[in-house]
Amino acid sequence: MRSGALIKAVINALSVDIEDWYQVGAFENTIARKDWGACASRVERNTDRLIDLFARKNVRATFFTLGWVAERHPDLIRRIVAGGHELASHGYDHQRVFTFTPEQFRADLRKSRALLEQAGAVPVRGYRAPSFSIDARTPWAHAVLAEEGYSYSSSVAPVRHDHYGWPEAPRFAFRPLADSPLIELPVTTARLLGRTIAAGGGGFFRLMPYGFTRWAVGQVNRQEQRPAIFYFHPWEIDPDQPRVPHAPLRSRLRHYTNIATTEAKLERLIDAFSWGRMDEILAAQAKDALCWPAP
Repeated sequence: MRSGALIKAVINALSVDIEDWYQVGAFENTIARKDWGACASRVERNTDRLIDLFARKNVRATFFTLGWVAERHPDLIRRIVAGGHELASHGYDHQRVFTFTPEQFRADLRKSRALLEQAGAVPVRGYRAPSFSIDARTPWAHAVLAEEGYSYSSSVAPVRHDHYGWPEAPRFAFRPLADSPLIELPVTTARLLGRTIAAGGGGFFRLMPYGFTRWAVGQVNRQEQRPAIFYFHPWEIDPDQPRVPHAPLRSRLRHYTNIATTEAKLERLIDAFSWGRMDEILAAQAKDALCWPAP
């Protein structure tokens, strides 16, 4: 089989983290949660653009959505579900998991799931932690997810990063609990010069040339014969969003760089590979998932 045909045969996971431009980690110390209600919301129009894009491309994705958004935009949640997409949880208001106690985390999971299921009228079985904040500081987090009935999590970034990361974690699907079927599906990384590097979307997709992401997804598909787990945000296709001039320069560079070209890059990536929902790749990945940490 030619390598191009092999790559097309692998179904990769396309995922969207639904949060508004002012709810991001880059601005968490600049825009207080109490001020969110005064910010101009753009999440609905941007997410609708993605729903329309996916319909044109005939692909289905997983939308990891804040309960805060579902609470205020229930019609948007219904449009996501009507488009054939998977509705999953991104927590309630983007607080990182390592800021919670186990019981606070449980309360956040329950609150966000209730809002999502009420709006979407479908069960929510997947979870992604804000800013990939399940790591070595939260050894209890997967157990709470399992107890709350989640089938999978996509909350680990097996890299070193100043905001997140669990570099010791496996690069591909693993079982974090020996006594539970819960599967962790880490966001995609690639191997380059003996190093593991982030390659699964978000800021890396915007900052790096398109060819880098295409190479990275192809490497995972061809050499590892695994699906890529790719993610991005609705605000990343919105060059007209408000600017936050008083945010730190590093935060502004991370947030705004190349947002004018992201949508075109995304279309190219969708055309280059095969894509589906997270829950559609779950069963196959569960068969090969190792237990980590080893019991």
